Amino acid sequence: MMDRHLYITGMEGSGKSSLGKKVASNLHLRYVDTDKALISAFGVPIGEIYDHYGIETFQKAETNLLIWLTRQPPMIISTGGSCVMNPLNRSIMQASGMILMVERPLSDILSDIKLDRRPDLEKTGLEGVEKAYHERIGLYRSSADMILDNSRGYYVGVANMERMIRLQFGLYALN
Repeated sequence: MMDRHLYITGMEGSGKSSLGKKVASNLHLRYVDTDKALISAFGVPIGEIYDHYGIETFQKAETNLLIWLTRQPPMIISTGGSCVMNPLNRSIMQASGMILMVERPLSDILSDIKLDRRPDLEKTGLEGVEKAYHERIGLYRSSADMILDNSRGYYVGVANMERMIRLQFGLYALN
């Protein structure tokens, strides 16, 4: 059992959600994807949340969700790509858990990101992804307690993330 939350940060397309969900399942831990939780709460995709309510409303909802999650039993939480940009969100995550950054080369992200699956990126395109990467990468790294290199594929990423979490939280297999 984990004694605090594990927050997964990183760029859109870095593998936060796919790796986090699989590792949580493997370790029998609760998992929350903050973007999916907010989409469910608002009832519309993130791009529409921005359009209809404004980015400030989205950011406040994201912060309120993090606060609510801190009151829940420890779990693995994948955060939205911009979550770490808010100093209050970083403080909440650092005070209530550990931050694991999923790092993936920009070229890999750009080569396989599906803009049609990410309405929030459709307007800015790949240029927006590249710009966001350069704006955020230093903050992702400096706020992380652990950094996972996700440049060698999904299965290696899952194995490495699981190993890191087991070691950090003392979750050892009993077989």
